[in-house]
Amino acid sequence: MAIRKQSIGIDISKLTFTACLCQQAEDGKLTFSKVLDFSNDNKGFNQLLRWTKGLIVSGCELVFLMEATGVYYENLAHHLHKIRKKVHVVLPNTSKHYFSSLNVKTKTDAVDARILSQFGVERVHKLWSPPPGALLQLRNLTRYYVQLQEQKTALGNIKHSKDCSYDIQIFITKSNKKLISEIDKEIEKCLKEIKKTILEDKVLKERIRKVLTIKGVGLITAATIIAETMGFEQFHSSKQLVSYSGYDVVQRESGTSIKGKTRISKKGNRYIRNALYFPAMVACRHNETLKETYIRINRNNKTSKMIGQVAIQRKLLVLIYTLWKNDTEFIENYQRGSLDPKTETTQDSSVAELL
Repeated sequence: MAIRKQSIGIDISKLTFTACLCQQAEDGKLTFSKVLDFSNDNKGFNQLLRWTKGLIVSGCELVFLMEATGVYYENLAHHLHKIRKKVHVVLPNTSKHYFSSLNVKTKTDAVDARILSQFGVERVHKLWSPPPGALLQLRNLTRYYVQLQEQKTALGNIKHSKDCSYDIQIFITKSNKKLISEIDKEIEKCLKEIKKTILEDKVLKERIRKVLTIKGVGLITAATIIAETMGFEQFHSSKQLVSYSGYDVVQRESGTSIKGKTRISKKGNRYIRNALYFPAMVACRHNETLKETYIRINRNNKTSKMIGQVAIQRKLLVLIYTLWKNDTEFIENYQRGSLDPKTETTQDSSVAELL
């Protein structure tokens, strides 16, 4: 019987990737190839293509489907796109739901590759194309900025422990101070590169300017979220974005005896959650709309204020997504009337200072 569609499912990691071919006949019947491992480099990419050429049916649509696993999928996706292959890159939470629908409980590289290949023929996916160069550069810079900040925090903790210790050598304190000073310089250089990257792209600059009209959201926060989501290109709803970022709610209840605490999954992009932590604190104090939400959520919760903080982080994320998708500015008192021109002018001038 004729083959209607073919898909190569790829489960990828840092050093290797696992591939499987699924073919769907006209009557819907699925057939699978053997599952093979390849090295995650140019040699492995070429071996994959030679292996694929010997299995596929010519004249029938072929797609390559993989998950957006960190940065490990990027080299292969770019390689396949350059040679004009049809590539689908799906969000991990999307494939997770598909796995659940098939009641797949075993998790190995071979099983994942097989199910991903089936996912490719049974569902319609958006074709992947490389994101704009400016967003890739921005993601590299914002991640490096966070990594430098983490190193500075670690050195600050060392300084605190040495300051409180007895009879520490002068060499240690001087060395620690010098390292902190050097990292401060690199952080400043990185910030300048981030601003430069944004200013050089007129469209990106204008879109980020509109995001910055949200009280509490600064340049690094906006740049990080836009870069980590690649301009929200793969997201079709705020629900997908919330899940991707690890803000989706997890409940643990069973019958009348098991009632665990409700929490967020944290199974998502840590850079996004990191970027929203301090802006949420600022928004709880100075953004009147979000401040009301924060107070309402924490009104009956006397043990931890973090529940309200996390809720505001999530709301800020969805708000940024909405402004970006609609290409519009934030109007704080939108539901109460039009924005005061004086407020609008102040917002614009503060944004100009950031850029």
